[in-house]
Amino acid sequence: MKRRRFLVSAAATVAAPAIVRGQNLNSRVQIAGIGCDGKGYSDLSEMHGHQKAKLVAFCDVDLARTQRIAKLSPDAPVFQDFREMLAKQGEKIDAVTVSTPDHMHAFIGIEAMRQGKHCYCQKPLTHNVWEARQMSMLAKQSGLITRLGNQIHSHQFYRTAAHAVQNGAIGKVNEVHSWCSATGHGKSFHIDRPKTNAAIPSTLDWDKWLGVAQERPFGEWKVYHPWGWRDWQDFGNGALGDFGCHILDPVFTALNIKKAPTSITADHSGMNEEVWPAQNTVRYVFPGNEMTVGNTLNVTWYDGGRQPSHRGTGFPSDHAFPKSGSILIGEKATMVIPHVGACYLSNAASLQELPGQNHYHGWVDGILSGEQPSDGFEYGGPLTEAVLLGNVAVRFRGQALQWDGQAMEFPNHPDANRYLKRDYRAGWEITPVAPTVAG
Repeated sequence: MKRRRFLVSAAATVAAPAIVRGQNLNSRVQIAGIGCDGKGYSDLSEMHGHQKAKLVAFCDVDLARTQRIAKLSPDAPVFQDFREMLAKQGEKIDAVTVSTPDHMHAFIGIEAMRQGKHCYCQKPLTHNVWEARQMSMLAKQSGLITRLGNQIHSHQFYRTAAHAVQNGAIGKVNEVHSWCSATGHGKSFHIDRPKTNAAIPSTLDWDKWLGVAQERPFGEWKVYHPWGWRDWQDFGNGALGDFGCHILDPVFTALNIKKAPTSITADHSGMNEEVWPAQNTVRYVFPGNEMTVGNTLNVTWYDGGRQPSHRGTGFPSDHAFPKSGSILIGEKATMVIPHVGACYLSNAASLQELPGQNHYHGWVDGILSGEQPSDGFEYGGPLTEAVLLGNVAVRFRGQALQWDGQAMEFPNHPDANRYLKRDYRAGWEITPVAPTVAG
């Protein structure tokens, strides 16, 4: 098929999507993977199972982490720099998956979309609030098919829960509590930057792994790469960033939350300037809507083993809540939504079970049909923004940050605004997406 490029009303030139949507459905979606082991491997393996998908190129800054995925498509070339891959193979690539550490999601995703590639990106969508806004704006302007990698969105458990709430199973909702057992620095087992520096593996390009982040020594194996990066503020977003887009997803979907929180307040177990706190409690105030009792909705997040009390839930004090999940306290009943578990009600009422869907195949189907599936970047962007606003509040313990989502600023706390965007390393800056001009 001819792959031609044209301009759209965006900040940059965005290429036409390579697939002619809704036409020639015998075509295969040609997918390139950026970040190819761990979650990247499982994402690409799922895509590979779609009869109209083909894995055509792989990229990872650590070539050792491409060996397993290469077996799925032995003829696909392997790269260490995604920019080189797009330059050399771009005409053969329709779509990309982005499964790198958080700090590189936006840099890669924006460049890929600007080259007309449909994009599937792991959660959280970005590393900071400004990047989330950029990604969602560009996705909307380009018309590309996008999807956030919080696959439980399509699972029967979360679909059933959201459907039940939307159909009045618990009535209008008073408040929400969500939590996970993970800690903010539980993977690397370091709380300070390592002072020793082990040899960099020969397969790893450490400069490209750092990408947008400021230079620092490699440290030692697993402190940052390939496992501990989530703990570090420069690269990941701790437990809230890791699990928030999963656990808060059915809450946002069920309660039709589309507006940004107006206030965020955080408490935690202590932190430094390197890693995230071991334990957080983050209190959000969202505008109310037709699904809520009042004009506002309180949503409280807990991690690191912290959990809500049983008070007001309708469950006895000896009831064991799941290790991770959400509680929606409604006028008629309370719903518990375990993280990857069947939801249940305080009044023991039965619920209509919805079938699950294949989150990965749904993205491929959307590319072929031209129909944007749920959980695209226009949904995943605001969800990610809310999650990351919690991590800004964590830096100002006990202080209520008032958020103006339209202006994208904290009017009552200007010092907090500097955490909405990072200082990009020279040569790794992201060119802003120009807003669409109304009218």
